[in-house]
Amino acid sequence: MPFVELDTNLPANRVPAGLEKRLCAAAAAILSKPEDRVICTLRPGLTMMLGGSTEPCVQLIVSSIGVVGTAEENRGHSARFFEFLTKELGLDQDRYVGVVRKSIMDP
Repeated sequence: MPFVELDTNLPANRVPAGLEKRLCAAAAAILSKPEDRVICTLRPGLTMMLGGSTEPCVQLIVSSIGVVGTAEENRGHSARFFEFLTKELGLDQDRYVGVVRKSIMDP
């Protein structure tokens, strides 16, 4: 069961409507997992700083078992999530940070 957490300092009114649904669908496709097994949390309006700046930014944390593997695999997943978020949120490249990690809670 993948867990996807998207934290951002963008106010809720600047986050596209339905993003959590599209993020779940994208995560399922990227991670090759059934969409009904993906849990997505979207937290807008946070106090955040990235690279010494409080300009709009995003932190994406993906936790899953069975899909987090080699550095090469993780780079591939990260690139696809980055592409999705860039299209959805339109922030500059340096305003995204992502972490892919193995879940210890998956059965």
